[in-house]
Amino acid sequence: MDKTVDCFFIGHNEMSFSAYEPEVRKMGTHSGAYRDLNLNFIQYNNKPYTASDIFNLFYLSQESAQTLKPLNLDENFSSAIAYLGTYLQRRGYSFDFVNTFQAHKEKLARRLQAGNIRLIAVTTTLYVSVFPILEIMEFIRAHNSEVKVVLGGPFVSNQCRTMDPASLEYIFKLIGADFYVNSSQGEAALVKILESLKAGTAPQGIPNIHYKSGAGYTVAPLEPENNDLSENMVDWRLFSKEAGQFVGARTAISCPFACAFCGFPEHAGTYRTANTAAVEEEFNRLNGLGTVQSVNIIDDTFNVPVKRFKEILRMMIKNRYNFRWNSHFRCQFADREAVELMKESGCEGVFLGIESGSDRILKNMNKKAVIQHYLNGIQLLKEMDIMTYGSFIIGFPGETEETVAETLHFIKEGGLDFFRAQLWYCDTVTPIWQQRDKYGISGSNFEWRHNDMDNKQASDIVEDIFLNVHTPTWVPQYNFECDGLFHLIHRGFDRNRIKTFLEAFNRGVRDKVRQGGEISSEVVMSLKQACMIDPAKAHAQLPQSKIDRSQVDFDF
Repeated sequence: MDKTVDCFFIGHNEMSFSAYEPEVRKMGTHSGAYRDLNLNFIQYNNKPYTASDIFNLFYLSQESAQTLKPLNLDENFSSAIAYLGTYLQRRGYSFDFVNTFQAHKEKLARRLQAGNIRLIAVTTTLYVSVFPILEIMEFIRAHNSEVKVVLGGPFVSNQCRTMDPASLEYIFKLIGADFYVNSSQGEAALVKILESLKAGTAPQGIPNIHYKSGAGYTVAPLEPENNDLSENMVDWRLFSKEAGQFVGARTAISCPFACAFCGFPEHAGTYRTANTAAVEEEFNRLNGLGTVQSVNIIDDTFNVPVKRFKEILRMMIKNRYNFRWNSHFRCQFADREAVELMKESGCEGVFLGIESGSDRILKNMNKKAVIQHYLNGIQLLKEMDIMTYGSFIIGFPGETEETVAETLHFIKEGGLDFFRAQLWYCDTVTPIWQQRDKYGISGSNFEWRHNDMDNKQASDIVEDIFLNVHTPTWVPQYNFECDGLFHLIHRGFDRNRIKTFLEAFNRGVRDKVRQGGEISSEVVMSLKQACMIDPAKAHAQLPQSKIDRSQVDFDF
């Protein structure tokens, strides 16, 4: 038998959409959750396709397909695995991993059947539903019914914060893991679980966990962890063979703001930053891999504090890194010097949490911003040709027809390249919940109402924006989002060609929403054309009558 691996990480499960969509459909096609999902897929050959799915279908069908890579989350190396693996290695524990579940089932099955894994750790960073976790757990138990399993991360913490004890026990039993870590960090708890398993002792006394005990779970006391980020930066040399082109890097924990719609600071704890020297050391290691082309800075807000942000940018310019980078960005703090430094340091684009085009709603949200500051920041980004993606929330308490009209005006006139509007998610752990009496909030999640609007009205508005706003370009969320934009850029697709592809996809979704049924032959032709590597070849293959020049741009 091979040497025992202390901890085996399982990365993200990008569930087959044809399996995921029916599960959400069970909530009802008029539910807020399904209406939100419905704007993310088309029907083709009696099967639902997301934007990445349809891109892969046509992109990989070309003659040179053997040299092409599919568009999926497997290309993003897991930040959680990179951080936790480094943390364990520095403390004398061995680890192995699969970066994503779907793409590496064969390796996972072999490792499970070998029976030499002390603990399986399932990361939950990107999950908003239990379905992908259940699929992973079913696979684990089918290949090894005895191995111990631990779950941690935002999904677990959110359940612990929002569910009553009986409901929490039910969901934990449904999943069937042996341990659950309830902590904004959790890496110290993971080490203590491994210590217990290695020594063969009971897990009593390990804080921040729920562990199997008899027919249920025992809850350990909560005890905040305080892991210094600067002392625990990722050692990318451990992942030199797997990191690839796209990686995430973290320079801060939590968020310095307290937006009323967001529960992240509550989960992540006190805002902490790594010093510039520690960031430089990690970036040097990333650059030294020789494969990394794009780094996603996963900080909730990379450009605050502004002084530190500029220090890091100057450090990046000094080192002349080979990779480009993207991040979340608060454009109300943009100034000309910062944006010029961003461009020079290799910034390829930013995610802007605009949320609303109404100063009134921004005040309700506690965004600490006004519309004019947003407009000024976007203009600076445009001058430097830095790609912008704006995210908007519809239906937040206080939302009216008037505030929606202001948001619609901002979307159309603000100068963004890409955008998406989505239904407000009423999370009971966010600050706005403490003002529910003031706004008359009832319900939760995607099913809510307040004094000025309910989720059905807000869903109608989101749908109307999607159907009628063509500039900027709407970006589908499920398995695409901002990541899809940058992945296409690094496949040689310029901004205009990305817009051409997404406009064709969105046209198919709009037809489905309005009329139902499958995408038309015209949309199929447009999608195939947009996915071609050689535009001249695509033009030659299409009947002239099918070429819609208002929707196609072959600029490179």
